[in-house]
Amino acid sequence: MSLSRLAWLLTVIACLITAAAMLLEHYRGYPAVALVVGIAAAMNLL
Repeated sequence: MSLSRLAWLLTVIACLITAAAMLLEHYRGYPAVALVVGIAAAMNLL
């Protein structure tokens, strides 16, 4: 696995964890932003 793919994968994981934590803390809107950023980063893994 190349270093760039690893970096994108870690970005996706960080965004998913951030979105989950924000959902658990009842933030509004911000979890969706973190999720969309994670999806955009995941597109670079394809």
